[in-house]
This record gives sequence, structure tokens and C-alpha cells, in this order.
Amino acid sequence: MKSLILAEKPSVARDIARVMGATNASRQSIEGPKYIVTWALGHLVTNAQPEQYDNKYKEWDLAVLPIIPNQMKTVVIKQTSSQFNAVKRLIERDDVNEVIIATDAGREGELVARLILEKCKLKNKTIKRLWISSVTNQAIKQGFNNLRDAKAFEPLYQAALARSEADWLVGINATRALTKKYDAQLSCGRVQTPTLAMIAHRQDQINRFKSTPFYGLDLTVEGTHFKWYNGQQTSVKDEATVKQLAQQLKGKPVKITAVKNSEKKQYAGALYDLTTLQQDAYKRFKYSAKETLKIMQSLYETHKVLTYPRTDSRFISKDVVPTLKERLTAARKSKFGEQVKAVLREPLKVNQSFVNDAKVSDHHAIIPTEEAPNYLKMGSRELAIYNLVVEKFVSVLLPAHVYTEQVIEAEIDGNVFKAKQQIVTELGFKALYETKGNAKALPFKQGERYSAAKLSLSEGHTTAPAYLNEGTLLKAMENPTTIFQIEDSQKAKTLKETGGIGTVATRADIIEKLYAMNVVEQVNGGLRVTMKGRQLLDLAPQKLKTPDLTADWETKLAQIEKGKYSKGQFITEMKNYTQQVISDIKKSEKKYKHDNLTATKCPTCDKFMLDVKTKQGKMLVCSDPQCGTKKNVVRTTNARCPECKKKLQLRGKGSTAVYSCVCGHRESQEAMDKRFEKHKKGRVSKGDVAKYMKKQRQDDEPFNNPLAEALAKLKLND
Repeated sequence: MKSLILAEKPSVARDIARVMGATNASRQSIEGPKYIVTWALGHLVTNAQPEQYDNKYKEWDLAVLPIIPNQMKTVVIKQTSSQFNAVKRLIERDDVNEVIIATDAGREGELVARLILEKCKLKNKTIKRLWISSVTNQAIKQGFNNLRDAKAFEPLYQAALARSEADWLVGINATRALTKKYDAQLSCGRVQTPTLAMIAHRQDQINRFKSTPFYGLDLTVEGTHFKWYNGQQTSVKDEATVKQLAQQLKGKPVKITAVKNSEKKQYAGALYDLTTLQQDAYKRFKYSAKETLKIMQSLYETHKVLTYPRTDSRFISKDVVPTLKERLTAARKSKFGEQVKAVLREPLKVNQSFVNDAKVSDHHAIIPTEEAPNYLKMGSRELAIYNLVVEKFVSVLLPAHVYTEQVIEAEIDGNVFKAKQQIVTELGFKALYETKGNAKALPFKQGERYSAAKLSLSEGHTTAPAYLNEGTLLKAMENPTTIFQIEDSQKAKTLKETGGIGTVATRADIIEKLYAMNVVEQVNGGLRVTMKGRQLLDLAPQKLKTPDLTADWETKLAQIEKGKYSKGQFITEMKNYTQQVISDIKKSEKKYKHDNLTATKCPTCDKFMLDVKTKQGKMLVCSDPQCGTKKNVVRTTNARCPECKKKLQLRGKGSTAVYSCVCGHRESQEAMDKRFEKHKKGRVSKGDVAKYMKKQRQDDEPFNNPLAEALAKLKLND
């Protein structure tokens, strides 16, 4: 008899097959003497669409809403049905007596596998669970030595199913209702709508903000800068007051009235979860949340150098501690190789600042695996993210940063001036960023007097809060109380404890969806709500515009995971909630106005088209949401300008197409074709060029490659 192992993706399945001795590979599985390994290609089974319940739901009609099935159905996804059928045949084979769920260890991974198993015949078959956080050989072996009964994960599945069905009920109904009520493509949901509201709230704060000037007085003594203190303030709004004071104190002696030295220690802080990693990746490299997650998946699945990325924990459990040396050894050739070697020379010091079983949920923090990376196979972006994780990992194993904080107080004719400075005694973990400390001797003593001192006026203006960017938005989604004033203290507490709105795995997709819906745009790195977004927030039900719904959901989903709450009861509540939302939309007397309507008529249905901005350029989209006709107006291509090397924009199509650049360069399709042919002769085929360009975009090689530069100038016709 054999065991069937069900992985989530082919890459993970291949790793498991190699470790478990399965070598006979086919298109849909890998078989060995004891194990058969197959995969799910992500979701193979999903919630049925409304029209799969009743044909009357095929057309979007406000009158038939809300759509609330008595029993939720699931269906096999048509595009991947061949893989589902292969998995089903394998599960139902007579010589298979055991199924091992090896999908991602978490709520979504559990849902992927269980939906498949529910559509198969499992008579007299044992179901077990593989629960691992990395796909290295060692992790896989340890995982198979500690297989668990799948029954223990039944509550996790029920919570995942409850979340999936509730999002279907609310999202499908609210989106259809808004779209039909206002004849516009309007989508809302319990995560995306509050996220949009947060961006709008910050934008409103900035628009309402009025900058005011303030004035202060600076004192320089022996190269140290002091600030004048007016009570507890370092500035006043009246410039005349400061000027008068400066005139009064000019030339008067300075007396050091107090010197306070305090020994301080600063620790590195917790390890990375996905959200904090995405925030730092945006801050340092301007990588989008989606891009960082994609890179992380590659480092986890393909290179196997980092642990499971979709984690919300910033701690590791005690059972990981014995593997720390191996993980450090694997990272010796990283950017922080010297610091890694220094850590390995001493006994490792672990403490509760990063080792805490109670703070590890499904997966521990993101850390390096025991697998040494092959740097020749990693692109520059992969290398950047890998080094970021190694840096954080090494930092928690280094000593604290130790310094003396010196607060100096001086007086001139009774007026107080203060200075603060740090004298570093031990770099500790900051050795990762700095090469030496400030070893300057303590320069001031109480009672000292100075006759040579410089006074100067300082001026500033109050500044508005910054626009949210992808990094700070992720942080706000993790803790919405930093943006929203949530009056219910229990809900605020729940949101903070459960990780805010969305999950570490879905937040990047939510942000991308806001872009795709044209309700958010990026201006100079800051996120702004478009006119469409403003109207959507005005039209959406009030309950969907705050994180309160998520607070309620997460409280109950957590209880379902623990077996303390009924999934059936939760869904009943969501059905009632959905009915109320649809009722509110139907009763609304508000109007929607397209602010981007053009005079161009749709070639399909003859209605007017909308001018829509996308990340790739401008596009015309039919104003009828059910028509869906799209037409490119301006598209950013991969062809490079021969003058300034920037990407060219394409207008029109076929022989009349025109390529233009911001520098003023323009060329016709004919001229572009000639350039292409010139580079093509004696080199590679058009197909090879396309493949090579795709690889260059993925790898983003950090060195100058003459062939890549030549190919980057070419336009590949669709």
C-alpha cells in the first residue's frame, strides 16, 4: 500500500518527492515505492458562482439581490480541472490507504486541501497532516517524522471555510448591488473598502492642514548645539519675541548648570513577519508589497533559502533554537558574512526578545534556512530581500547597542538651553550598519562657564502628515487604530491583537486590486484616492467603511479555530448582515457621476467609453460594466528610447502606431521595425528575444550586460 502526498504547488511537490524517494515523474504526479506525490496548483476547487446556483443569477439584476444560498456549493475550477481529475484518481486508487496533506501550513492551505478531499471518495483512508515552515531536506524529513492526525486541524478548516463563504456573501452581493444601482463598476468588501477609507482619511487630513511658522533660538558652544527651551517648548510662534531675546543675550556668558549621564541599551527588536518585511522592502528599495511577496515565494520555494513567507509571527519557537548555528553557517557568504562569523565564534545568546513559543501561531518568523544560497542563480532583487532577512536574523543574535546618553543644560541670564548627545561604548548589533562608534570624551562639566558662544535664530513650519505609501499603508492595515479613531475599546484591542484588516497573505493583493479598480493612484510615491474612489466611499454602506466588521469576524474566526464557536452560527449572522447591506444600497437615493467619460463610443455596445489610468498607461473602458470592452490608448512598452534610454509609450496599433518618449523622441512603427530588424540579423529569433527579455525582467541582473542593453531597445510586436 502507498501514501498519497498532496502539495500545494509543483515546486514543493518535487522537493518532497526527492526527499521521500519518489522518482517516477509524470505530468501530474511523481511516484515511488512508498509514496505518490501530487499537487494542487493553488486552488483546484472554489466557491460556486451565483449562476451555478440558478441561471437567473447569470444576468446582474438588482431585483434578485441578495443572493443567499441555503447551502454553499463548491465547484472544480474549469481551467485546472485536468489536474483535479488526476488528483482525484490518485486519491481513490485502491492501493492508496493514506492521504498526507502537505499544502501550506495555515488557514488558506488547509482550505485548498480540504475542498479537494471533500469531492473525493475517502472510504477507509487515513488522513494525516504535514506541518512545516520551510522546504529544505531537513525540514521535510523532520516533518514526516512528526506527522499529525488531520482531525486536529478540522477547526482550522472550519474557520477557513467560514471566512471564504462570508467574504463571498458580502463581496458578491455588495459589488453587484453597487454596480447595478449606479451603472458603474463598483466593488467593495470588508477589507478593501476600509483600506480605501484609510487612504482617503489621510488625504483629507493633509488637505485640511494649514502650515504655521515657528521660531527658535540655537546656541553653539564648543561645537555642540543647544536649543532654547521656553518652558517645555523649543519654539514660539512670535518671531519678534525670539529676535528680542537674542539681542538681550548677545555677548553674555554661558554657564553649564547640569550634566546628566545615563547608560542606555538598545536591542535589535523582533524578527520579520511578512508585513514588516514588506514595509522595510518598500522603505529601502521601493518594492511594492506584491513584488516583495513574489520574491519571498521564490526564495522559499525555488531557492529554499528562507522559511515560509506568509507568516504573521515575529518570533521563533524553542524547537528552532538548535538549528540556529546551521542557519548562520548557510548565510556566511552573504553581505553580512563577517558579522555572521563573529557570532559563530561565540556561544549563541538566545532570549525572549525573539524566542517565544506563545507568540508563534501557524508559522514562526521569516529566517534563513539551513540551505546555503547559490548566489549565481539569484537575481539582484532576490539577493536584496535575502540580505534583508539575514541582516535582521543576525541582529537579534548580536549584543545590545550600548551608549551613554548625555543631557547638558546651560543658562544665559536665566534662560535655559539644552543639548543631548550619545557617546557609544559598544556598537553591538549596530555593527551591521556602522563601522565605529562615537568615542568622543564627555566634553562638559557642571559649573563650567564659556564666554565664546554663538546665538542664531532658527525658523521652521509645521508640516502635514505624509501621504500613505505602500509601506505605511501595510502598517496601517496591520493596526488601523493608527488612522481610525475606534470608539469601541474592545474592537480596537481585537484589531491590534489579531493583526488588523486583511492577512499577511492577502494585503498585497488588496492594494493591487485598489489600483486595478482605478480608485487609488500613486503620485510621487504617495497614495491618493481618485474621484471614483471618493464616490465609492460615499456610496458604500457605512458598516463596510470601517474595520469594525473585521474586528467582529476575526474574534469569531479565532474562536472557530479553537473549537469554541460554531461555523454555522457565524454564517447565519453573515447572511443577516448581507441582507441589511443590500437593503441599505437599494434604499439609497445617492447618485454616481462618471468623471472620466469620453466622447468615444464602445465598438461593442455603442455606449460611451471611460478614460482609465493603469500602471501600464491609459486605456478606454466601456462604461457598461457588463460589456467589459477595453481599448489601449497609451501603453508603456519595454522598447527603449535611443536618446535617453527610457521606456517608450505606444499610441495606436498596427502600421499607424507611434512610439514617443518624455524627452521628445518620436518614431513610427516602420522605424521601430527597422531598428528591430537591425539588431535581429545574425542573432536570435524573435521568440528567443521575448524569452530573454522576460528573464531579464525577472532576474534584474545587477551587472551591465551588452546583449541585455541591445535587446532592451527592441519593440516586440504582440
